[in-house]
Amino acid sequence: MRNFYVICIVVVFAFAKASSQVVINELDVDTPSTNDRQFVELKTDEPFQTLENMVLVFFNGSNSSTTGNGRVYYSYELDGLTSDVNGLLVLGSSLVSPAVDARLAESNIQLGADAVAIYFGTADDFPDQSFVQPNNQNLIDALVYDTDDADVQVLLDGLGETVQYNENENGRKTTESIQRKADGTYEVKAPTPHSLNDATETSYIGVDFRITATEDLNEGDFFSLTFTLTRPADQEFTLDFSLNNGTFDEADYTGVTEIFIPAGQTSQQLDFELVNDNIDEGDEFMRVDLNDNLPIGFKRIKDNVEYVVIDDDFTVANYGNPTTPTYGNVRPTIPADYYDELENKSSPELEQAITAIIAETGVVRHHTYADITTILKKADASALNSNKVWLMYSETERRDVLFQDGSDGSGRWNREHVFPRSRGGYDSLEDLDDIADGIDVWVETSVDSLRHGNSDAHHLRATDSGTNSSRGDDNFPEYNGPTGNQGSWHGDVARSIFYMTLRYNYNESQMLQVVNGYPENRLGQIGDLQTLLQWHQEDPVDDFEMNRNNVVYDWQRNRNPFIDRPELVDFIFGDKVGQSFTLSNTTEVLDQVSIYPNPSRGLFYVKNITEPLTMRVYDTLGREALTKELTSDAPIQHQLASGIYMVRLSGDSGTTVRKLIVE
Repeated sequence: MRNFYVICIVVVFAFAKASSQVVINELDVDTPSTNDRQFVELKTDEPFQTLENMVLVFFNGSNSSTTGNGRVYYSYELDGLTSDVNGLLVLGSSLVSPAVDARLAESNIQLGADAVAIYFGTADDFPDQSFVQPNNQNLIDALVYDTDDADVQVLLDGLGETVQYNENENGRKTTESIQRKADGTYEVKAPTPHSLNDATETSYIGVDFRITATEDLNEGDFFSLTFTLTRPADQEFTLDFSLNNGTFDEADYTGVTEIFIPAGQTSQQLDFELVNDNIDEGDEFMRVDLNDNLPIGFKRIKDNVEYVVIDDDFTVANYGNPTTPTYGNVRPTIPADYYDELENKSSPELEQAITAIIAETGVVRHHTYADITTILKKADASALNSNKVWLMYSETERRDVLFQDGSDGSGRWNREHVFPRSRGGYDSLEDLDDIADGIDVWVETSVDSLRHGNSDAHHLRATDSGTNSSRGDDNFPEYNGPTGNQGSWHGDVARSIFYMTLRYNYNESQMLQVVNGYPENRLGQIGDLQTLLQWHQEDPVDDFEMNRNNVVYDWQRNRNPFIDRPELVDFIFGDKVGQSFTLSNTTEVLDQVSIYPNPSRGLFYVKNITEPLTMRVYDTLGREALTKELTSDAPIQHQLASGIYMVRLSGDSGTTVRKLIVE
């Protein structure tokens, strides 16, 4: 009896496989640039067939002992998807044209030798890194492919296939795809997504659109959208579409969002005006969304295209950006007794006391990696425009809405780990770190929570995507920024790294260190200490850096002590190691001293002097260029050459340093 049930189950699965008639009709994995035109096209035996209880599974055929040899690397459930009038369904990346019916993870399909298969089941049946299972009765169809790679027998055997197809068969792998023929074999030719493979013309009428604007849109602008059919239709074409996207809605524009193209014609132009509402909502994206509800026989050439709408209402800060720094305008939001435990302590007790403050369990908060994007939009906001971020290494502004959220980083910004991930040993947790849940949602963290360094905003900065990639995980100054940069970020980087070494120093296996020289791929170590000490002195704390310290404190409930109390660097890493630190070293008397105008031309003023000070001005080589005794606010005449100088002011209350730019 038991054998009878087993036989019945096998027969049911076999019948299901035979009757399903869903096949892999076309596959294009190697496409130009960043492979953002990858797609898989499925074909059903009947039009408008649902693919319930089916899953698309991708297998890695590399010889990697940990990820390859026939292991699953990606799966996508097909529930809720339906084929079109031709029985076709396309899944793929963002730039596939016509637009896909379902988006797969961007540029995620491996180039080969690999495989893709359709099964009955769910993604849970095919966990990541599980092996292909030969004779799986739930298998519906499979395609084993490569791009000039050797055959992978484990995939051929596991999926019941005898042929592995080469996308580069004709030497045109980026412009051709693998397509199923009527006899069930495959050939390689120019891609035909959404069209039958043997069609002499496209199997659809395409709907396309273009905008008149050649640059970003501004509030108050007029613009037009022209909708075009790839060929005339036999009947009138009507479609409602949307321009809404998040906070951008009908209150932000005027115009009709309905397309009407008479039979036999191919285009219609619609005119719109962007409302200038005098409200600072920040820059926004307007999205042209065709709602994927086109009549039968029509396909979207593109869809969900976003256009930046620039808000002319923004805030200008009372301080400068790092290349035009100001000092003393931003007051630190330090709680009254925050640093009291540092009084009269010396190394190593001083380091331990700092760690107890900045890693205090039950006080310090950890937010997700997605939240970091929100934090940086405020912490790294340009002083000249609150709707832009200041890019650290490249020393320029970029609109904060242009955050890189896909594989293409051109013209975008992203999150730079000053203490790199590969050296820190931390990374994102899938799902948990992908949710931006705001300032009021956090988890507890402590000194031993090294993984939380992945989203510690004190060492994460907004940077140009390409520049971030160029830095990699280099030590400093192995990486010293793009050619021609002013080094306005040098001190910021140094103080971020100094912070990280005390925030995460639980034990030898869970601690970060800054060391002399250039440690190569040493987990937990970064260099060069002597360079960073010099950078700390040459690029003192300015208002921009103090403001971001305040912003991060609002979220994380901890501060970077080397920004609030720069003198601490000498007591822990510099020439005062072993000496007792007192809070009187960092009195607010010197914090209030400022220099203006800055940049300077032949004259600058030192203001807010309340005690006698000795002023020494040094060039970038450390040479003394000017010295003067000051007893009160005073104009300083000079003949300094153009460049960047350090102004060191010393008195009974201690020492402070300011940066001076001479034009």
